[in-house]
Amino acid sequence: MAEMILNVDCISKSFGALCVADEISFQVYSGEVVGIIGPNGAGKTTLFGLLSGSVALDGGTIEFKGKDITNVPAYKRARVGLARTYQVPKPFTHMTVDENLEVAALFGGGLEREECSDWISQVVELTGLEDVRWKLAGRLPLLSRKRHELARALATRPNIILVDEVAAGLTDAEVDEFISLIHAVRDSGITVIWIEHVMKTMLSATDRLLALAGGQIISSGSPTDVVESKEVRRVYLGV
Repeated sequence: MAEMILNVDCISKSFGALCVADEISFQVYSGEVVGIIGPNGAGKTTLFGLLSGSVALDGGTIEFKGKDITNVPAYKRARVGLARTYQVPKPFTHMTVDENLEVAALFGGGLEREECSDWISQVVELTGLEDVRWKLAGRLPLLSRKRHELARALATRPNIILVDEVAAGLTDAEVDEFISLIHAVRDSGITVIWIEHVMKTMLSATDRLLALAGGQIISSGSPTDVVESKEVRRVYLGV
C-alpha cells in the first residue's frame, strides 16, 4: 500500500460568522492525483490556503510526511516539499521564464545555486516550456502561462503539489494537454491535489475525488462514485 503523505485531521476555519472549513478530515497517499470539487464558496481555495500555510487554522492538525506542520509557516512548508499554484498566475513579468523558475528554486525550495540549472532544465522539459524558456513571463500566451505557473511550483522540488483551477479558460484540447501534464508530474513521483470546476476534467484526470460544500466534505471516493452520489447531485443539480 502507498505511504500516507498528508493527514488532515478535523481542520476548521471561520471568517467571522462564515465557516469555510468545518472539521475537515482526509488523507492523501503518495503517487495519487486527488481532485477536489465543489460549487463557488464551498471552501476549496481556502482549504489550499490552510494546507499551504497562507491561511491560519482555527483548529485541527495537519501532518505532512509524518510530521506535524500545523504551526509551520508557509515558506517552511514549501522548503519541506509542499508547493502550490494559484488560479491567477502572478509571475515576475519583467523576468524570463527561466529566471522565474530560478527564483522559485532558490528562494521557494531552498535549493543551492549549483543544483538549480540541471533541475530547472528538467522542469522546463517536463512542462513543455522549452520554446519559451528565455522569453519574458509577462508575454506568454494563456496555455504557456498555465504551464509556467505549474513549473514555478515544481521548481521548488516538491513531494506534493496543490493545483488550483489550471483548466479555467482553456479549450478542450488544451485541457487534455494539461491532464497529460498532470499525469506526467504524478509519474515523476510527485503527488497532486487538484481543485477544478470542470467535472469532465476531474473524471478523467484523478484517482480519487473529494466533494466540498458548506465547508464540509460531503462525498469522497472514486470519481464516478462521487459524481453519482446523492449529496453531490443535490448540491450541483438540485435533485
